[in-house]
Amino acid sequence: MSEVEHLSATVADELAGQRLDRVLAQLFSDYSRARLQQWVSDGAVEVDGRQLRSKDKLRGGEQIEICVELEAQIESQPEAIPLDIVYEDEALLVINKPVGLVVHPAVGNRDGTMLNALLHHAPELAAVPRAGIVHRIDKDTSGLLVVARTLKSQKSLTDQIQRREFEREYQTIVCGVMTAGGTVDAPIGRHPTVRTRMAVVGSGKEARTHYRVMQRYRAHTHVQVKLETGRTHQIRVHMAHIRHPIVGDQVYGGRLRIPKGCGEVLSGRLRSFKRQALHAAKLGLSHPDSGEQMAWQSPLPQDMAALLEALDADLKQAES
Repeated sequence: MSEVEHLSATVADELAGQRLDRVLAQLFSDYSRARLQQWVSDGAVEVDGRQLRSKDKLRGGEQIEICVELEAQIESQPEAIPLDIVYEDEALLVINKPVGLVVHPAVGNRDGTMLNALLHHAPELAAVPRAGIVHRIDKDTSGLLVVARTLKSQKSLTDQIQRREFEREYQTIVCGVMTAGGTVDAPIGRHPTVRTRMAVVGSGKEARTHYRVMQRYRAHTHVQVKLETGRTHQIRVHMAHIRHPIVGDQVYGGRLRIPKGCGEVLSGRLRSFKRQALHAAKLGLSHPDSGEQMAWQSPLPQDMAALLEALDADLKQAES
């Protein structure tokens, strides 16, 4: 598990009128301004229970709370870990990440990560912040990630993410039978009491998830999801929020749901599925150098494909 750090401070009156990022730099001088600004962007900083922008000015007397998973403060080393490279050129890499691979080192996962593998595959990434990683997916989520090979590419890709020009399409299997697709528009922030979790909270950052039904089963639904924003655990939190938690989600999934009267195959698949059934299936972006619009797709991993096969068989048996 990553180490969760809780930081707090009260804004002195003499800091009144200053921007949030400048106040943070003075109150938490052990951390770089870039890191503090990233925490603000990630929604990890609350001022009197609200999330502000780095440029917002404070009036003095506010209570600042920061809750973050600290990345390892070590020099990452190259490691010969196999990578499934979908696309590669001088500007970027597109990786198909398997289940179980951590993207970036953190306390508790200092090595054996995708970053370590990237440094081995492309040593020049040591000169790019975070080895060019501009977005992440959870350890137990599979699928496509893009990596910037140059500072120019990193800025271009980061700008595209901020302008919401990135196309990120997922496939997931959720509990319950959805009647139709829709959009979840609900702000996400730290859970008010369980600080290692995210939740839909009024003080959170805006988060918007679009979903479409691909196939309904007796007690589950195969869903296509498109992200408009990219908050931590966004799909998992939003699906749980509308009472269709993702199958296998050990944090947000709730109790195991076995369809009444289903066979041993489907029952076994559901009982043994111990990670969120979530896959980053499609990635689209504008190439940092050429401006060409590019897109890649990744087939479902074996465990999700096998679960869908069992759900199909169960549905056919029930209809026969």
